[in-house]
Amino acid sequence: MQSHQSPIQGVWVPLVTPFSGGAVDGGALRRLVRHYAAAGVDGLVVCGSTGEAAALDDAEQLAVLDAVLTEAGRLPVIMGLAGNHQGHVLQRLAAFGTRPLAGILAPAPYYVRPGQEGAAAYFRCLADASRFPLVLYDIPYRTGATLETSTLLGLAAHPNIAAIKDCGGSLEKTVALIADGNMAVLAGEDLQALSVLCLGGAGMIAAAAHIRPDLFVAMYRAVRTQQLDQARKLFHALAPVIRLAFAEPNPGPVKAQLERLGLLNAEVRQPMPRASAELAARMEGAVAGLNRLYPA
Repeated sequence: MQSHQSPIQGVWVPLVTPFSGGAVDGGALRRLVRHYAAAGVDGLVVCGSTGEAAALDDAEQLAVLDAVLTEAGRLPVIMGLAGNHQGHVLQRLAAFGTRPLAGILAPAPYYVRPGQEGAAAYFRCLADASRFPLVLYDIPYRTGATLETSTLLGLAAHPNIAAIKDCGGSLEKTVALIADGNMAVLAGEDLQALSVLCLGGAGMIAAAAHIRPDLFVAMYRAVRTQQLDQARKLFHALAPVIRLAFAEPNPGPVKAQLERLGLLNAEVRQPMPRASAELAARMEGAVAGLNRLYPA
């Protein structure tokens, strides 16, 4: 059972970045923050992969972060920090250090494929330099770097590495990290959220939680209070929406549904495509079915 008492736990939403006419839509961004705070989520992640961080320049990333922090109040915020130029990454980390963050979410340096020793040294460098706890982001299908269990267990002993967003695709690795207890394990694959929670994981960073975040929060709380039948019912009701959220490149499907809810424009930045009209209609139907089961 997860023994780590990290404050990074519960349901975290990796915020999409709204655009309008090619620019970041600050009004829509602040509206999203208010919406998720009211739904009872435990925190927000800014400029993760769902936030199209790779399509934002450094100034835009800081502007997005500052807009979220201004609106978030006491709601904790984690900032994404991805790159493969270590000097540049450390410069950006220093800029983030002037903001009141709950943590930094960092994947392995993409494209470089630094091996186990190189990846571990990179994460330790960031953890040593950061004013805030580091959340490892294990996502080999985006970075090209597979982090072995032994590497992650070694990193978990670092005093400033608090958690991991687990997209590693290995149940054996997930179980080992939870059993070790030295860092909080957060589900990063939404369809694995209930499994990770039941194994003793600390929570989730779930892109699909943009849609009916209240039900993701209810599922998390049901597990925590040992109401497992209720947690299972909620998960199976959410599963069709989760599947559709990733049926086309993320965050296109999520943005399409948020547009239909009047929260933002579904605009994305190339080369990210918008969701197809067919998928957007299927998503709307699935959400309507979910709302019939659990009225908003």
